[in-house]
Amino acid sequence: MSVSVRIPTILRSYTGDSSSVSAEGATLTEVLDSLESNHPGIKARIVDEDGKLRRFVNVYVAEEDVRFAQGLDTPVKDGSQVSIIPAVAGGA
Repeated sequence: MSVSVRIPTILRSYTGDSSSVSAEGATLTEVLDSLESNHPGIKARIVDEDGKLRRFVNVYVAEEDVRFAQGLDTPVKDGSQVSIIPAVAGGA
């Protein structure tokens, strides 16, 4: 299954400055593995050493936050959009 993955500016050095790339997979884990095979090094910026989503990275599958779905096991339908969004911190 082919999906579109939106890449944040901070990770575009891994994708040759592309803001959107294609990946394959039926689950988010499979999509991230596909992304890694085509853009080495990017997965380590999204997933930690324990294989969990990094704390300050939000991932959405079709506008649903995967932390409130099935995490890395979240199903990804053909043609879906996956968005990787770094958390923004700040204050006044």
